[in-house]
Amino acid sequence: MVNLKAPHYPVISYRPIQPSDLEVLENIHGELFPIRYESEFFRNAVNGRDIVCWGAVDRSRPHAQSNELIGFVTARVVPAKESEVEDFISFDSSKPDQTLVYILTLGVVESHRNLGIASALIHKVIKYASSIPTCSAVYLHVISYNNAAVHLYQKMSFQCVRWLHNFYLINEQHYDSYLFIYYVNGGRSPCTAL
Repeated sequence: MVNLKAPHYPVISYRPIQPSDLEVLENIHGELFPIRYESEFFRNAVNGRDIVCWGAVDRSRPHAQSNELIGFVTARVVPAKESEVEDFISFDSSKPDQTLVYILTLGVVESHRNLGIASALIHKVIKYASSIPTCSAVYLHVISYNNAAVHLYQKMSFQCVRWLHNFYLINEQHYDSYLFIYYVNGGRSPCTAL
């Protein structure tokens, strides 16, 4: 017998994270990440205190779930001089207040992966960083075994600039990390090609 039921095509839209997302944001983080975050992190994220975030929702889901998060990205603006990537930024002495945007977390629930949602959320961060005149780059860490994330960032033209041995400690085991950077607003590495 042929299944005549039409396939489900999600209708994804993006919006700022809001206070009503607190519980879902905490739950998704708990499901996706081996690192546990403090409740204060989530309260700051949903209230926009020192953290900027965007969420993805599937408008084709039943009404009660149509505004529920299925993906998110959280980020923070940091002074470039105080960051761990300052040696990868060419400083402009006329801009002593140079900043960077650090991506803290990015995730998409399993049922909605491979639909371009993570890429769209990263583009939101890049657009935000580009709107800050003093911002010269977006950067982030990726645990070394997360091949899908490494591939995603490389595909999006992030540059892997450093390997950090034993960067993460998860359940009493050390894991390496890669440090990725994406330059905006004319930001560039102080290194030039030979």
